Amino acid sequence: MLIPTDLPDLALLLLRIALGVIFIYHGFPKLKNARGMAQAMGMSAAFVLLVGLMETLGGIGALLGIFTQVAGILIGLVMLGALKFKLFKWKVPFSAHDKMGWEFDLILLAVALALLFLGAGAYSVDAALGW
Repeated sequence: MLIPTDLPDLALLLLRIALGVIFIYHGFPKLKNARGMAQAMGMSAAFVLLVGLMETLGGIGALLGIFTQVAGILIGLVMLGALKFKLFKWKVPFSAHDKMGWEFDLILLAVALALLFLGAGAYSVDAALGW
């Protein structure tokens, strides 16, 4: 066979790393400064803290490949909420030159759903534990 058989597992690893880094990067500041972030976002500090926890834990789970499907659910819920706000409350276009459209949120939701449906792959803590 010309194509190595572990390519799907490598692809899942790459998706997990990218998604994990993005969500840890966005979630950790919400945990460190929920009150300040809440004021900037026009939301309650408790809500921002919850979102930050979901993003950070989901990001760590995706990055390490542990409880990967739970991580996919957490991140998917965050992205559904982000899409709801961008589409219905803030009326953000799909793509814009002056601000982030909701196309980035859509791809992050798709990656989270891919991890939910496919699992972590062979290069993960889940696989090492036999899950």
